[in-house]
Amino acid sequence: MGSFNHRSSEVMGKAINTSASSSFAIVAKVKDYFQLIKFTLSFTVVFSCVICFLLAPGNGYDLKMIIILFVAGMLVSGSANAINQAVEKDTDAQMKRTKSRPVADGRMSQQEAYTFAFIAGVIGVFMMWYFFNLSSALVSAFSLFVYAYIYTPLKTKNSIAVLVGGFPGALPCLIGWLAGFYNQEISWTGGLILFAIQFLWQFPHFWAIAWVAHSDYTKVGFKLLPSAKGPTKFTALQAIMYSVLMIPVGILPYYFQLSGQVSMWILIACNLFMVFQSVRLYKEMDVKAARRVMFSSYIYLPIVLLALLADKLH
Repeated sequence: MGSFNHRSSEVMGKAINTSASSSFAIVAKVKDYFQLIKFTLSFTVVFSCVICFLLAPGNGYDLKMIIILFVAGMLVSGSANAINQAVEKDTDAQMKRTKSRPVADGRMSQQEAYTFAFIAGVIGVFMMWYFFNLSSALVSAFSLFVYAYIYTPLKTKNSIAVLVGGFPGALPCLIGWLAGFYNQEISWTGGLILFAIQFLWQFPHFWAIAWVAHSDYTKVGFKLLPSAKGPTKFTALQAIMYSVLMIPVGILPYYFQLSGQVSMWILIACNLFMVFQSVRLYKEMDVKAARRVMFSSYIYLPIVLLALLADKLH
């Protein structure tokens, strides 16, 4: 009897261990997919998309449509990021910041990443067409293609990659705006203004990141600063220039009656703050100053978009 109980305990113990191992494996795989789609980045992208969707005139807070847009946006953005990681497997493995990514670390094959990217991209673009409209679906597909197949390989070729990458980086604003016209005739004006705001914002934002990560980027051959000599006064001047350009563009939502006067002043204040931080970078020329530009840009975008939404006129 004692022997039987002992064997039963062993069998139960093995079953529990097997179940626990399976659970850990599932959790690990889910974490890998979160890394594959760059969840935080994708969430930021979809946040812009959803806010711009809500900014479309006459568009209310339809929770069902917001959730559908969020899911579709995460699939499209996740697809682009998965392709990016599959393509950059070898370079990611050499950089401290990215070496733990699933494809770079060997926990996931390139084929698995490509398969996921294909399925997610097709479903995401289809959802944009089926639930919203053809325009938002076509722009989504275009954005995915440019990010994955033009911007990604261009990073090792020429610093113009930042300009090229600015388009898919800002297109979520236009996609969200166009999706907001799912039950009415499309107007492009507001979407192009929102696109312009996010497009210009990306330059000081991304150059600050490239400044901070310059040694890692240089090691793998990424050319992401406007000067071939790396972090220079020229780079800081470029950041100032684009920050200054953000000021008149920030007035356009008020001029074209997307939002009111309160949000206009908030945008002007935020843009002046970005200019101030970029000027500090020019004066101080160090990683600490670049981090200030980077973190300021992270704060800038949600404040600006939420201000526009809170002060929406139509």
